[in-house]
Amino acid sequence: MAKTFGEQSTTDEVLDGVNLSGKRVLVTGASAGLGVETARTLAAHGATVVGAARDLDKAKHATEVVRKDAKNGGSLELIELDLASLKSVRACADALVKAGKPFDVVICNAGVMACPKGKTADGFETQFGTNHLGHFVLVNRIASLMKKGSRLVNLSSAGHRFADVNLSDPNFEHTPYTEFGAYGASKTSNVLFAVEFDRRHKAEGIRATAVHPGGIMTELGRHMTQELRDQMMKAVTEGNKAAGAPAFQWKTIPQGAATTVWSGFVASADAVGGKYCEDCHVAELQENPQARGGVRAYALDSEHAKALWAKSEELVGERF
Repeated sequence: MAKTFGEQSTTDEVLDGVNLSGKRVLVTGASAGLGVETARTLAAHGATVVGAARDLDKAKHATEVVRKDAKNGGSLELIELDLASLKSVRACADALVKAGKPFDVVICNAGVMACPKGKTADGFETQFGTNHLGHFVLVNRIASLMKKGSRLVNLSSAGHRFADVNLSDPNFEHTPYTEFGAYGASKTSNVLFAVEFDRRHKAEGIRATAVHPGGIMTELGRHMTQELRDQMMKAVTEGNKAAGAPAFQWKTIPQGAATTVWSGFVASADAVGGKYCEDCHVAELQENPQARGGVRAYALDSEHAKALWAKSEELVGERF
């Protein structure tokens, strides 16, 4: 009988008894928090992990625990990747393609959250450009390295419920900017990208999914002011109370990375393909703004996903 996992499950519990020897995995954002923990548990179970990070010196120091815990042939190598620069993204992808080593799982973990309005090196709104477009270009450029049976795991967030992505103004050139509105749009984009990537590649045996790790105290919130933190916590607390749900509890980092490894290595591909997962299960559609958990219908809409793909190609100047 298959084991059942939930919101308090950890990465090591999810991968208990799972041998990942021979598996090769790309993890973006391997310099802190969830990225380091994801890399650690995968290497500890025998996987070869390629960790991508903007600051390689920081990543090398942060991933000492990954190398220390590696077993059964597990290992870690690092590669430079700045998702806020398409020049860096393309250089990273080109280096991986030139190396020619295939991936079993690609985990798009890196991201920024609720930052002041700004632009990437290419002029895109910071959160949309970094969280979505950077990963969009990276994954599509290395798609040839994804073999039959491989998976793409995009880290989204319950924050996708803050906002849909506005395809007529994705960079907030005319729309009033809010930190959480832009974050929500980028996280919705992460789900829609998984939906369309899954549709395009499932006939080849390649699947894609999106996950919400849960509320975790990591460097992701480094741009948030105390006022924004208080605003977010007030909304969560009031929503839970109105829905009759238990009070909010922070997850530990190993609990937060559990859904990533569950959806990438434990759950069946057909169960998670084209879906949004949370707390180590596939989330249900939920339109009640006060309800805890669930996924908005707009984030799984196939036509919306196709439109985002086309808009993303237009913005980055590449067809995939």
